[in-house]
Amino acid sequence: MRALIVCLLMVVTPGADAQAEHPWEKYLNEVMTAEDAESESWERTYELLCELEQHPLNVNHVAREELEQLPFLSAQQIEELTEYLYRYGPMKSLGELRMIRSLDDSQRRLLTYILYIDEAELVDTQRHLRLKDVAKYGHHELMGSMRIPFYERKGDREGYLGPPYRHWLRYQFSYGDEVKLGFVAAQDAGEPFFAGRNRWGYDYYSPYLQLRHIGCLETLVLGCYRVSMGMGLVMNNGFSLGKVSMLQTLGRSSSGIRAHSSRSDSYLQGAATTLRLSKSLTATAFLSWRKMDATLNKDSTVSSILNTGYHRTETEMQKKHNLQAIKTGGSLRFQRQGFHLGVNALYTHLNRTLQPNTSVLYREHYPQGTDFLNASLDYGYTSFRVALQGETATDKEGHIATINSLSWHLSDELSMVALQRFYSYSYTALDAQSYSDGGRVQNESGVYLGLTWQPSPKWRMSYYADYAYFAWAKYQVSLSSHAWDHLLQLSHTGKHWSIGARYRLRMKQRDNEDKTALTNQWEHRARLSAEYAGSSFSCRTQVDGGYCAYDHQEWGIMLSQTMSYVHRWLRLNAGLGYFHTTSYDSRVYLYEQAPLYTYAMTQFYGEGIRYWLMARFNIGRRLMLTAKWGVTDYFDRSTIGSSYQLIDASSQSDLGVQLRWKF
Repeated sequence: MRALIVCLLMVVTPGADAQAEHPWEKYLNEVMTAEDAESESWERTYELLCELEQHPLNVNHVAREELEQLPFLSAQQIEELTEYLYRYGPMKSLGELRMIRSLDDSQRRLLTYILYIDEAELVDTQRHLRLKDVAKYGHHELMGSMRIPFYERKGDREGYLGPPYRHWLRYQFSYGDEVKLGFVAAQDAGEPFFAGRNRWGYDYYSPYLQLRHIGCLETLVLGCYRVSMGMGLVMNNGFSLGKVSMLQTLGRSSSGIRAHSSRSDSYLQGAATTLRLSKSLTATAFLSWRKMDATLNKDSTVSSILNTGYHRTETEMQKKHNLQAIKTGGSLRFQRQGFHLGVNALYTHLNRTLQPNTSVLYREHYPQGTDFLNASLDYGYTSFRVALQGETATDKEGHIATINSLSWHLSDELSMVALQRFYSYSYTALDAQSYSDGGRVQNESGVYLGLTWQPSPKWRMSYYADYAYFAWAKYQVSLSSHAWDHLLQLSHTGKHWSIGARYRLRMKQRDNEDKTALTNQWEHRARLSAEYAGSSFSCRTQVDGGYCAYDHQEWGIMLSQTMSYVHRWLRLNAGLGYFHTTSYDSRVYLYEQAPLYTYAMTQFYGEGIRYWLMARFNIGRRLMLTAKWGVTDYFDRSTIGSSYQLIDASSQSDLGVQLRWKF
């Protein structure tokens, strides 16, 4: 049986001329590493790309800050694109993207899904926002999704406060790039619905209003929103810097505010605005007040701030909204002729004292107190060939964090990036998120070197090496330690076929069993893939493998096959994967297509198979129905999960249903 599955997975049957899969989904699969797959920031990146595909940006009206939200463009490419629009005026066709020399073919294809041409603006470049036009030409979108499990968890019988169904609603009214008004309401499986502390219905709500390009008002957001400043040393809850994607973004920074239209629990709530004071000067200010989940100590101080958003049990419900946070800050940014200089600040006040358990060595420098202040200076210069980016930040105690990058297009075929960071082990910033090996803007210094070589439009080679040093103890590491990370990736893209190969070698240190010394833990991961794509049919065969060596040896492998077919009003996606790993440490990951705004990166360990089928129906021009059925069968166990998530079976299956109505 298992041999038959493996043989079926290796069969790739090309059909007619095909291109059924979204290019940005392929991009995510290519640049994600194991750490990215588990990162909440990458889930936000997925939702952003999904949002941009459904509501693209007007290329002739797009702001630099909006282009900086795209995770596959470098600072040089953004500079060249904005310079082209300034010099030659509005684009008349997206075919003009070929005039942007620094863009490769894959990036141009990605941009055609995210940018559009407004024909009316080519005639009337002085657009004015009129309420009657907003009401007449605005578009509504209402979407409902539900996931129905065909299994029973232990918590469904006893422990969970609500039904076993996960469901959410999303409504948005939009008028071009200028107006967005909407809300998201979400419910996790097991949470009470119109009951208990959720007597108003859903467990999570995110309303928002966003206005752009109204006179000197660049952006105004009311409700829930996200803020990015500089390279993320003070605040960043909207942009991700993964190690592989760094080779495309080349270490650039991202600054701006954006409405929060996802189900992630990392957001601000209140008001934020960006004003254009002059041609070269912009100012951003924001004020936020919101309740947050927290675990309390016996003396009612806060042990830890939670971002999971789960309120399924009495224990989880008791942690809901235990903490209130006021956050205010902003930035002043000057930008002219490739130079930019910004000043950023953030003040946070908590109504309870943050007091983690510092008796554990690695937590000794965790944030403590009720008031936090951070300020930074971000700076840079961008030209067609060279880009310098950097940010240096301090907290109220004077502890320093700094990150600096240099990217250089040596030629049209060769580019490199070098990044240096130093985060003091005493630096404290509750909302910082930037490039790091350890996942925190604290207790890390290191150097990253990356190289991209594209000898022809069809061939690309990428390589990076990253060294990190941790001066203070970490989880499972009682002493100062260091880590090495190397990755080599090759790809060949033809008219219909593309092949790829990736090898990653990583070393990190951990305590030995006696906790008397550090031991090197080596991890090898590799991937081989082949893909056929055209206008109606596409398929992808992929092999992922891993080998870990610590105090014992572990290995894992996954062989997967995905296929997509599009015919007029119907789109079908299917996937089948076989996995076999020694333990959780050698786990493997699989990215799946899913209904809109539903992130589907799943990890597997043990032995089993995963198979799924998704169908998307366009019912006329306004309705779209999507259904996805997925099954995971394990060969090495009779139960799945633990605690309240325990399923007394070796197989689990669920059905996801989504209905979207545009009007």
